[in-house]
Amino acid sequence: MTVDVQATRDVVDIITGGWKAQALYTAVKLGLPDHIEAGRATAAELARATGANEQGIHRLMRLLVAMGVFEGSESTGYRCTRVSAAVLEGPQSLSDMCLLYGEEFYSAWGHAHHAISTESSGFEAAYGRPFYEYLGQDAATARRFQLTMNAASMFFHQVPEVFDFSGKKVVDVGGGGGHLLATILGATPDARGTLFDREHMMPKAREHLSATVGPDRAELVAGDMFQGVPAGGDVYILCRVLAGHDDEAVVGVFEHCRRAMADSSSRLLILDRFVEDDNSTVLPALWDLHLLVTTGGEHRSVGRITRLLNRAGLEIAGTAELPMETTALIVAPRTP
Repeated sequence: MTVDVQATRDVVDIITGGWKAQALYTAVKLGLPDHIEAGRATAAELARATGANEQGIHRLMRLLVAMGVFEGSESTGYRCTRVSAAVLEGPQSLSDMCLLYGEEFYSAWGHAHHAISTESSGFEAAYGRPFYEYLGQDAATARRFQLTMNAASMFFHQVPEVFDFSGKKVVDVGGGGGHLLATILGATPDARGTLFDREHMMPKAREHLSATVGPDRAELVAGDMFQGVPAGGDVYILCRVLAGHDDEAVVGVFEHCRRAMADSSSRLLILDRFVEDDNSTVLPALWDLHLLVTTGGEHRSVGRITRLLNRAGLEIAGTAELPMETTALIVAPRTP
């Protein structure tokens, strides 16, 4: 019997992916990228700085160099690469993402069999309560989740390139900490903004918007998008807020946006990942399954979103591709 060596290697690469993820998580947890950036270039120096075992650090670094997270060696000294630079502490750092995915989400994925077999949350099986309830009771994890969402928003700067916000009143529904709205207003000096989200998001959003675009460019309105949205907007934005909710709830949000629009020239901008059953790429399919494991939610196909929009009197007028396999759907009121 001939052994398919490449198939064996592919299986090994896939099933050891979690080990590689935990190796990067451990490096971030220990602060190794920042220590190396500060000039601590050997296992002994890193062990002293972190309180970890020197041989453990040495073996970890050997793997991380092989993975391309760092470069160098014990004899030449370790140095950061583009990968480890992305997790250095700072405003755009992916370090909180590594910690969240290496702890809470890693535990949730330990219950993937349960989640897939029952189509319910693996996170809830691991922690005994739903993900968003857990965030409401654990301030540190909630902060880490918000920073992860912010850091994963590298497509925000291209949103003003795919839609003209000039002179528009922009309503960011579920706008979180205000990063997307600040990006749009910063790129469009004559636009005005409204950030709409739940009450607990208002302090952080107010702080960020005041610091980036000034206190007079955007108003903040607290509320629940399932009950209604602020009226009179020229552009309504739904950015990554639909996946955790069922179809009926999503149609309700679309209806609220349709009724609130200033006139027939108003638009709804949906920014999200969409799944495809044929010729799917890995990232959208992976994130869809991750939603099931963590929240019990799902990503939808463009066809399915189209049907839900039609029920709310809306139709897709255009699309644009954004980084990280994100798509912008430009939605208009459907004409009679």
